[in-house]
Amino acid sequence: MSIALANRVHTPVLADEVVEALDVKPGKRYIDCTLGGGGHSLAILSGCQPGGQLLGIDADPEAINLAQHNLYDFFESSIIINDNFYNLENICRETGFLAASGILFDLGLSSLQLASAERGFSFQLSGPLDMRFNPDEQLTAADIVNKLPEPKLAQLILIYGEEPMANRIAKNIVDHRPISDTADLAATVSDAIGDRLSKIHPATRTFQALRIAVNRELDHLTTALDQSLNCLEKGGRLAVISYHSLEDRIVKNFMLRETRGCICPPTVPQCRCQHKPSLALLSKHPVYPSDEEIERNPRGRSAKLRVAVKL
Repeated sequence: MSIALANRVHTPVLADEVVEALDVKPGKRYIDCTLGGGGHSLAILSGCQPGGQLLGIDADPEAINLAQHNLYDFFESSIIINDNFYNLENICRETGFLAASGILFDLGLSSLQLASAERGFSFQLSGPLDMRFNPDEQLTAADIVNKLPEPKLAQLILIYGEEPMANRIAKNIVDHRPISDTADLAATVSDAIGDRLSKIHPATRTFQALRIAVNRELDHLTTALDQSLNCLEKGGRLAVISYHSLEDRIVKNFMLRETRGCICPPTVPQCRCQHKPSLALLSKHPVYPSDEEIERNPRGRSAKLRVAVKL
């Protein structure tokens, strides 16, 4: 690992709030499903000593390297796995990490990923159209941008990016194929949109859509949330930080569903699902970063933390 990588500082969003939400206590076990640079894990490990343990999971091998460095002082108390959290239950069984007292998902991109031009996540840096969390996966952003038919590309940008000008963007992309790199794509998207008053860069939603599609983020999140119930002990906490409405809607709907008994459709006269409540919300409303934290770390301005406890 390079000196630059080892010295890179990771600033976790809502770190104190996460430790409180998970009710971190000495001797307990916790899972960080999105390890990143290890910022949240470091806070959790510091709070669960003596005797506490942490299982850290990340699909990005570069994040694994950085986290291993940052968590070195807790080497004997942590298990770090390079895998995707959609394999959460299998990972827990294979490592003997059942059941945990708390599980965390932080669904945002890490500073490491955004700062690496060669990863292709940032529209502010010129790099290859990649966007894969795991470089061993086959599909890249370039495959989507340069090969997907225009109607499907427009639909992808509309649904995953919630971009109202998706049709114009898709047409301009197709008209300018092949798109060579992130700077080329950002310029093509900006040209399609033109001047519009917005607090965000014109390419923000399109890049979000491509990243979600490349990594199948929403499908994997749904799968992992379902599995988390089998990995928590009774009274264990589930905490999820989301950064855009698509993620937050999935998390919110999952938690609300699991607080209810019958989830049969209203048209079914008698319950057939036999569903029982498995979670209780700690609060109906998400926790947001304070103004002071947003000033220190502007990337956390859109973060929402939702927390539930297993019944």
